[in-house]
Amino acid sequence: MDINRLTDFFMWCTIFNMGFLVYIVLICVLFPNWVYQLQSKWFPISREIFNVAIYAFVGLYKLFFIIFVFIPYLALLIMK
Repeated sequence: MDINRLTDFFMWCTIFNMGFLVYIVLICVLFPNWVYQLQSKWFPISREIFNVAIYAFVGLYKLFFIIFVFIPYLALLIMK
């Protein structure tokens, strides 16, 4: 696999993951009660714990996205 193909792969991974991250954040910011009601039907959880869980999920997703997708993409761009 050549560097151009690998760069394109990480570019598309960055685009899709950033889109998903923005989507999740917008849904959680614009419709927090709806998200809580939907999840509390499946899992018995208090609102405070739910808020911490969502915050932790988004934070970890963002961290993993930056470390495993965005930084390799930037490194490949620099190497080109």
